[in-house]
Amino acid sequence: MRDTPLSLTERIGWGALGLAVLLGTWTLLTASGLVPRPFLPTPGDVLGRMIELMSAPFAGATLPQHLASSFERYAYGVLLAALIGVPLGLLMGWFHWLDDIVTPLFDGLRFIAPIAWVPFAALWFGTGMGGPVLIIFAGAFPPCLINAYRGARFVEPRLIEAARMLGTGNLRTILEILLPAATPSIVAGLRVAAGLGWQSLVGAELIVAAAGVGFMMVQAQANVATPTVMAGMVAIGIVGMLIDVALRQGEAWLRRRRGLEA
Repeated sequence: MRDTPLSLTERIGWGALGLAVLLGTWTLLTASGLVPRPFLPTPGDVLGRMIELMSAPFAGATLPQHLASSFERYAYGVLLAALIGVPLGLLMGWFHWLDDIVTPLFDGLRFIAPIAWVPFAALWFGTGMGGPVLIIFAGAFPPCLINAYRGARFVEPRLIEAARMLGTGNLRTILEILLPAATPSIVAGLRVAAGLGWQSLVGAELIVAAAGVGFMMVQAQANVATPTVMAGMVAIGIVGMLIDVALRQGEAWLRRRRGLEA
């Protein structure tokens, strides 16, 4: 039997409790001396360092500037993945011959982890914009294509039959029947792609970038600046959470608009 959904107040309360347990355990580990403080700073040390980094440059930029650089790469990579993956997935769902051509190649490439593209990206693009964008694209592209494809393949058959009876052309059928019907699946795929793209970005910046929050963390690690490393990790988590919250709200709004939930 399905549990009753928690109210907003209850969700906030349980979330705050979980955060308090995490911070308490972290503080106790630091205070106990089990982990040396230079390698595990207190939550206060990390928070203080984050505040400093808002205005004090590290590795050539402040924390907001590093995040802006990271987000620019991220936006390019995810947008490129969506612009290619969604139309290609819809076309594969409609044209069986295209499905037969693309699927074997796609199945071979999609199991290559995005981080495995790092050496190739470094050789081709060095530490410029292209390398991280390629790696983000590699992470975000498969969910975009797969969800668009599945959405197109599971469209109500009677809608397709009605379009064929009326003599509707392929392009119009894709735009007016397949795309609207597959939109919930496409949006769900974009949410997955956004998360994978953000994770891929950080991995890329650890190796093939000269700016960005991942680059900042590498420079901090080289200087044994653990609070700066952890400040970067916290910033990555917060931005990733905000991206996911925004996409969840968009998905919920779309489902309500289409009458798929109360």
